[in-house]
Amino acid sequence: MVVQRKSFLLELLAIVWFLVYMIPFAIVLINSSKPTLSIIMDPLSFPENPAQLFANIQTVLTNPNVRYPSSFMSSVIITVVSVGLLLLISSMAAWVLVRTKTKLSSAIFMMFVAAIVIPFQAVMFPLVSWLHTIEVATGLINTSFRLLQNYPGIILAYLGFGSSMSIFLFHGFIKGVPLELEEAATIDGCSKPATFFLIIFPILKPITITVMILNGIWIWNDFLLPLLILGAGNQVQTLPLAVASFVGSFVRRWDLILTSTLMAMLPAIIIFLFLQKYIIKGMVDGSVKG
Repeated sequence: MVVQRKSFLLELLAIVWFLVYMIPFAIVLINSSKPTLSIIMDPLSFPENPAQLFANIQTVLTNPNVRYPSSFMSSVIITVVSVGLLLLISSMAAWVLVRTKTKLSSAIFMMFVAAIVIPFQAVMFPLVSWLHTIEVATGLINTSFRLLQNYPGIILAYLGFGSSMSIFLFHGFIKGVPLELEEAATIDGCSKPATFFLIIFPILKPITITVMILNGIWIWNDFLLPLLILGAGNQVQTLPLAVASFVGSFVRRWDLILTSTLMAMLPAIIIFLFLQKYIIKGMVDGSVKG
C-alpha cells in the first residue's frame, strides 16, 4: 500500500512537472494564431481566428528582410555537417582513448572531461579572436570567402565545443564493448579502420543516436555562437538569428516572433519525440558501462 502511494505521488509529480514545462510551448502556440495587438492585450486568451496562424506563417516565409527559407537551409546545413563530424571524430577519438592503455591517453581523456565544465561565456571572445587569426594567417580575410562569416567557421566552433561531451559519452559506452570482437576481426585480417567502421561503430547505435540528438538540438537552437561568428545581417544566418530579426529597436512584431519561433521548434521536437528512447538508453549505458 505504501509503495502504491509513493508510485502515485511520483506519477502525479511527473504530470505536474510536465505541465509546467509545457506552459511556455502552449503560450507560443496560442499566440502564434493571434495578431500583435491581441497578444499584447491578452496573451493568455485563446485565438478568435485560428486561421491567423497560416497568415502569420506566410508573412514569415515571404518577408524579404528576414529570408526565413534560406535561414532554414543554413541551419540544416550547419546542424547536419556539425553533428556528422562530431559523431565521426568523437567516436573514433573515444575508441582510441579506450583501447590505448597509457597515462597519456588517460590525461587526454581527463582534459576532455574537464573541458565540459568550462562555460562558453569564458571563451567566446578568445574563440572569435582565434578564428580571426586563422583568417589572417591563411589569407581568407582578403578573399570573398570569409571563414568567420561562412559555414566552416561556425562548424569548426561547434566541433570544438561539442567534442568534450560527445567523447565522454562514447568513451563510457565503448568500455562496455568486448575487446574480443576486435581481436577476432584482427585475426580475420581487418585493418584498424575496417575494425572500427565494420565492427565497433554499428554497436554504438544507441549512444550515437543520443549524441546526435543532444548535439543536434543544441546546435539547432543555439543563438549566441552564430551571432558572434556569423553576425547579424550576414548572408549566412541560422533560424535563431532569423527569429531575432523580427525584433526591432522600436517595433516588436510579436505575432511573427512567436510564429517563427514555433516553426523553428517543430523540427527539433518531432525528431526528439521519435528518438527519445535512444537518448535515455544511450545516456544510461554511456554512464554506467565499464
